[in-house]
Amino acid sequence: MSKVCVFLADGMEEIEALTVVDICRRAEIDLTTVSVTESKMVTGSHKIPVEADALLSEIDFDKVDMIVLPGGMPGTLNLEACEPLMAQVDAFDRQGKYLSAICAAPSIFGHRGMLAGRKACSYPGFESQLEGATVTENPVEVADHFITSRGMGTAIDFSLAIVARMKGQERADALAKAIVYKQ
Repeated sequence: MSKVCVFLADGMEEIEALTVVDICRRAEIDLTTVSVTESKMVTGSHKIPVEADALLSEIDFDKVDMIVLPGGMPGTLNLEACEPLMAQVDAFDRQGKYLSAICAAPSIFGHRGMLAGRKACSYPGFESQLEGATVTENPVEVADHFITSRGMGTAIDFSLAIVARMKGQERADALAKAIVYKQ
């Protein structure tokens, strides 16, 4: 069974994080929410408290197939400032393991030089931070082991792309139909 971890930092965009959680759990993907703080309680950018399943120090990354980074401010900055998480992002890239980010968070991959030569998208105004990428305005871009997306309004598209990657397009299409979502 595939394992996905969604990383939560204070200031995250709640809808971007929790839509991934909801859609992936509906698809029966093993998903763990992970706080990058010293507490399981994380406060989103709109002051909504979210309790994570685990702390970063509790995660065995050898058993994780995909890292998901929600956007939001200052959530994206707080994720990027988390050195242990960034070490894992770098390791996943070297290993060709799945990395996904939405809104401002794809800028993290850009800052690390990971998007060079790949299509990518982000929240408007962050395009220049997708260093070396072919930037699009599509709701989602899937390029090699990366999935990027633009923001809260594309959270379902992003989540369904994750389901397609982990469980296949047929499963993603069936789930879209079940939630009455038109792509």
